[in-house]
Amino acid sequence: MPRYDAEGTAGILNIILKREKTLGFNGSVNLYAGHPTNAGATVNANLRTDKFNFFTTIGYRKRTGPGNGFFDNSYFPRTLTDQNGNDSIVDPEFSRIIEDRDIDRQNEGYNINIGSEYFFSETSSVTATYFRRVSDGTDITNIFSERYKSALDDETFRQEIENEDDTNWQFSLNYLNKFDNEGEELTAAFQYSEGFEDVLTTLDESVTSPTTDLISRQNLFETEKQQDILLQMDYVLPIGEDSQFEAGYRGTFEDEITTYDLEDFNETVGGFIPNTDLSNDFTYYEDVNAFYTQYGNKLGKKLSFLAGLRLENTRLTGILNTQSDFLQEFSGEVDLNFKKNYLGLFPTANLTFEIAERENITLGYNRRINRPRGWFINPFPSLTSRTNVFQGNPDLDPAYSNTFDLGYLKRWDKLTLTSSIYYQHETNSFERVQENTGLFTTDGIEIIRSIPFNLATNIRTGAEGSVMYNPNRKMRFTGSFNIFQFKSDGSFNGRELGTTNTSWFARFNSKITLPAKIDWQTNFFYRGPSANAQTENKSIYGLNLAFSKDILKGNGTVSLNVRDLFNTFKRQSYTDTPFFTSDNEFQWRVRQITASFMYRINEQKKRGRPGRDDDDGEGEAF
Repeated sequence: MPRYDAEGTAGILNIILKREKTLGFNGSVNLYAGHPTNAGATVNANLRTDKFNFFTTIGYRKRTGPGNGFFDNSYFPRTLTDQNGNDSIVDPEFSRIIEDRDIDRQNEGYNINIGSEYFFSETSSVTATYFRRVSDGTDITNIFSERYKSALDDETFRQEIENEDDTNWQFSLNYLNKFDNEGEELTAAFQYSEGFEDVLTTLDESVTSPTTDLISRQNLFETEKQQDILLQMDYVLPIGEDSQFEAGYRGTFEDEITTYDLEDFNETVGGFIPNTDLSNDFTYYEDVNAFYTQYGNKLGKKLSFLAGLRLENTRLTGILNTQSDFLQEFSGEVDLNFKKNYLGLFPTANLTFEIAERENITLGYNRRINRPRGWFINPFPSLTSRTNVFQGNPDLDPAYSNTFDLGYLKRWDKLTLTSSIYYQHETNSFERVQENTGLFTTDGIEIIRSIPFNLATNIRTGAEGSVMYNPNRKMRFTGSFNIFQFKSDGSFNGRELGTTNTSWFARFNSKITLPAKIDWQTNFFYRGPSANAQTENKSIYGLNLAFSKDILKGNGTVSLNVRDLFNTFKRQSYTDTPFFTSDNEFQWRVRQITASFMYRINEQKKRGRPGRDDDDGEGEAF
């Protein structure tokens, strides 16, 4: 709806704190541990008086995240054309490179959240909160490679060690005034947050067979500073029993500075020297100001509507500070600095027709914007791979979509059915393509670039449905299914990249109370294969299980949680371009098993949401 961001996302932590209505003290302690290492503790406390409500959350977490990857890349001869129009065939240094990657992520940190709410009256209050999170982590990636010419030519080993320190804090102030018991209210919010990230990455690559030679050794120093401000005000005015008017403003202001400094090891001097060609700092500003209004009414006994309009202005600015001749050559015609301003109207309309008391049909329309994020438009190429780099594109414009949907809902005593068909037309949609750069590493491997760009159009047509079945108080089953056709149209550097593809995904959730009052929850997700003009993505699926039981007269809960039970949540894809092919598999995190114990003091049990995974809920039944 227009009341929220036309993009549907926000770049601020957006902490939501639950107001306690019970006078006195209440709280909880949650302890959890798992394999691979995933241990921590969270303490919540709340003290409510007639005029004040004090609350705090303190958490500690230590976690490892082992992952892995496999990449099989084949390279082909290509044709180069000089300034005089003469063609020449260039053979790659290696025809095939196979990589095995082992990834070990380690992270440790704590967070604290404190706040207080003051009640001017029973209908008016102000809340102030402070949040701080500090963490440090080490990611170690070991890459074992086999490089082929006509046969196996050599083997290499590359190690990337990334040490990262993060500090984030946020202050928020919220005001609520309920004018009467009829629903008229005014809310206002202010949030200010800062984040600082300091990263040192050491990159070391050598030939291990048949000789032992150093290929490359580098130190990469990276810092990222981010500042976010949120201003928001909303007014709600009920008009009679069946209509309501809303209006408001939302402003988000983001500043982000990213700095890269690279050092290369020089064997002649026996030490590291700065590499100015691969060092830079990039400043990114994103300001969004939006005003909205919406009105809903019921027409007779059967028909109701809700219509709204949002006026949104987006300003994006990017400034790259570098003296790199290499970057100018690498980027080609890409403008390294940009300043863009967009003004758009985003209407929303929904109609509901009540066929019967438990049956209705809905018709909806909305227009949305998808803004490019900082890393998608940062023109400096990534440095964690010498041969396959990602480069942002400052020429990216926001994508706009118009979506229509027709829905049907039917409720029975124990069964609920929802379904819809939808059509989405997006212009300037984002697409990532891979292309050769014409540049080579010191050992003769051509550098391949992945870059996002604005495709002409993207049309998605589909149907979805879900069923919720509650046969009794001890069982609940929910299943959903979505099938859609994806059709894109556009070209990049003279190459047509349009494609048509059909895919689908499904979810299943269940909760069953077993004997001895043990709750058993199941969550299954499946996404079917999909493809674009260059890449085919294979299907992916995962199964999560959780068991929990209340103890200590209901004040305590013990839980066992298994995520990705069969260790199958792996991304597999095949990319085919005129200059290379890539067959790869990547697993971000292996199967996780976690046990937890929660004890509540004067506090009722809170039910977790399916798929929940955060610092406060780790180990709870999902």
